[in-house]
Amino acid sequence: MLRKSILLLLMVAAPVWARDNGSTWIEVRTDHFLVVTNAGESEGRHVLDQFERMRWVYQKMFPKTNVDPVSPIVVIAVRSKKDFELLEPKEYLGKGKLEIGGYFLKAPDKDYITMRLDVEGEHPYSTVYHEYTHLELGTDGMPLWLNEGLAEFFQNTEFRDKDVLLGEPSPDDLDYLRQSKLIPLDTLFRVDADSPYYHEEQKGSVFYSESWALTHYLFTLDFNDKVDRIGNYVQLVNQHVDPVTAAQKAFGDLKKLQSTLENYTNRMSYSELKLSSAAAPIDPKSMTVTSITVPEADAFRADLLAYDGRSADAHTLLDAILKAEPKNVLAHETLGYIAFRDGHRDEAKKWYAQAVALDSKSYLAQYYFGALSVMDGTTNPAVEASLRASIQLNPRFAPAYDALAGLYARRRENLDEAHILSVTAVSLEPGNLDYRLNAASLLMEMRRYDDSLRVLQMAKEMAKTPEDATAVQGRIDQVQQYLATMKQETGEGATAQAGAAAQSTVKLLSKPGGDAVEVTDASGDSAPAAPKHVAEEPHGKMLVARGVIHGVTCTYPAVMDFEVTGAKRKYSVYAANYYKVSYSAANFTPKGQVHPCEDLEGMTAEVEYFATADKTADGQIVAVMMIK
Repeated sequence: MLRKSILLLLMVAAPVWARDNGSTWIEVRTDHFLVVTNAGESEGRHVLDQFERMRWVYQKMFPKTNVDPVSPIVVIAVRSKKDFELLEPKEYLGKGKLEIGGYFLKAPDKDYITMRLDVEGEHPYSTVYHEYTHLELGTDGMPLWLNEGLAEFFQNTEFRDKDVLLGEPSPDDLDYLRQSKLIPLDTLFRVDADSPYYHEEQKGSVFYSESWALTHYLFTLDFNDKVDRIGNYVQLVNQHVDPVTAAQKAFGDLKKLQSTLENYTNRMSYSELKLSSAAAPIDPKSMTVTSITVPEADAFRADLLAYDGRSADAHTLLDAILKAEPKNVLAHETLGYIAFRDGHRDEAKKWYAQAVALDSKSYLAQYYFGALSVMDGTTNPAVEASLRASIQLNPRFAPAYDALAGLYARRRENLDEAHILSVTAVSLEPGNLDYRLNAASLLMEMRRYDDSLRVLQMAKEMAKTPEDATAVQGRIDQVQQYLATMKQETGEGATAQAGAAAQSTVKLLSKPGGDAVEVTDASGDSAPAAPKHVAEEPHGKMLVARGVIHGVTCTYPAVMDFEVTGAKRKYSVYAANYYKVSYSAANFTPKGQVHPCEDLEGMTAEVEYFATADKTADGQIVAVMMIK
């Protein structure tokens, strides 16, 4: 589409591969980027520095946005046009074709940037920066004009030795603005992905250009005035305020704004924002440089071709790689991905199993091996270990949490932990409908029917297509029919929650490895994620409370509170992590695994605990011995 079209031509045939056996390849790596290049260490460091600075710009300009990728973005930076042609979409090869300097590929679980280093021109990587902006700032909750306007605003970012220039206009944008009539603002604010202003060439060109101009005007105005009109506007839209009404509240009189914008687009020059990047926390020592073999470099290139949908060329290269290096881990992963994408799950599982055996540090290989095993009904300890390894290697990778929760649900064990895993997957990817549906199914398995319905209702509200909404409603109907049947059979309400564990369905105190965050419970109410109790390691004198347990309350991630009513007094105790509590039984054998949030209510017990600095309770639980 338009100037964006070079980034959408991904599912194309590739040129015949030509091996570059004379190149010396290196990797330059930070936590956020991995540059693979044949242009030498100095150039590799420079490319990595540029992208780290771009990331720093987003962090500086949008401090509330998480700019850290789930996994390092792979940048393949080649030294010449000839090298680039090996990766370039076929449509851009040959005489008379448009010459491009790079492109961005977003895959489900990784991102690639491919660029040539001999490109001339004032802004050779504007397209790459345009799409990188979409990646960093996301699309959920942001109106289309602003989403594209910001991408256009940042695409011409210029990095110099000690500062960064933002907002330089594109000549194409200026030409369209001066030759075309502007879209009325009340129309611009309502443009969505189905609008002709986003798809038809002439209208689309004006849409992009006007979106840039309005964003440039408002963004620089906010920056200079030290206010956040744009942020207020996005917040109103996210609160389901009509986009035109939201604009009136955030930006004032739209007729006046339209007139101001028309004058703005006729200017001969535009101000640029300058940020001093001298203080940017980009330490050259944080970059690690490693020499790699040609087959290792080819593995990245083959992986890119595979994600582009060019399996034949990827296979040709992969065959050569495995002949030269039979234990190349990435080659095995790529073959697993191709097989999985083509619907050959058994073959995919085989390749991923080999990748896991070769390098247990690959979170993707660990995940795919584990997830495919769960799909085919394999639930042995190796599968659980693989999914746990994936989570440990990448705590922000939501699919691994969802898959491990599914494994426990299939086994019908560790359901409390499964629910925590499921909630974590939802919190990491709130827009993923499948995770919410899986969470609802798990709650049904736990006999938490009301909570399951609330999760499904929220999922229906978040459905982005009529088909998704219909599918979710079907699940709601199934649950309600099941509850109605139970009520007829038992003659009483069947929606009681299974113990007090239903107090908080999807409250999560913190993301793995992160600070406390604010999330929502099943009903959609905001819940501040403040730790409820002090967590301490056992110390001092161990105390014992004997009596009947009442008021068991479980909150997340794994906090449990209850009272022990003894002969002389009540004891208020808690577990900061109820998975670390030792559970035992006297005079009887529990039926299956003990689920503390469900099984302890009304139970006579001896509870061992110790005093802590938390004065809201008598102490923290170490062990519970149930008595009958």
